[in-house]
Amino acid sequence: MKNLQIETLVLGGMATNCYLVMHKNSKKLLIIDPAAETERIIARIEAMGAKPEAVLLTHGHFDHIGAVDELREKYDIPVCGLDKEKEIFEDDYKNLSAMVGKGFTVKPDRTFCDGERVAFGGMVCKVLYTPGHTIGSACYYFPDESVLFSGDTLFRCSVGRTDFPTGSMSQIHDSIHAKLFVLPEDTIVLPGHNEQTDIGYEKQNNPY
Repeated sequence: MKNLQIETLVLGGMATNCYLVMHKNSKKLLIIDPAAETERIIARIEAMGAKPEAVLLTHGHFDHIGAVDELREKYDIPVCGLDKEKEIFEDDYKNLSAMVGKGFTVKPDRTFCDGERVAFGGMVCKVLYTPGHTIGSACYYFPDESVLFSGDTLFRCSVGRTDFPTGSMSQIHDSIHAKLFVLPEDTIVLPGHNEQTDIGYEKQNNPY
């Protein structure tokens, strides 16, 4: 990466990838999908010497939002997600937390629209609306670094489940083809679970 240092933490019972994205010069940091285990996240941020700027959420499922409120309070930073994901963020049935234990929700401080370019601490990303796994799933594309944070939309040789509330297999298929497969083939894909891949590999090998 030219300007970014990206650290990966695999957190919680669902082995969710939480990404810490730091600009090498400014030391400003974005936290993408803080799933759980707040103290582990804080410890890694402190070790990096980073300055958190915001939390970015790819979607509202419980296994991606568990540490949100504690991090927001500790660092006094905004929590951000796609505007169309409101009903998942704010419903403990639709975000699945009520099905696995005590239900909880999250309320973003800032919402994005499809195609919006957002800047934090010298980092610029494009917000891509990719419904299918949930009604308001988003991916975050950093064009200067050729890296995509795909959440649970696109995995290595797979895609996110679509049998949860608001999911749609036809939508996730269309999202991947219309929004992700048009990106440069050397774009690194960092998904919400499992190992990284790239757009070129998925176009050739993903059975979905």
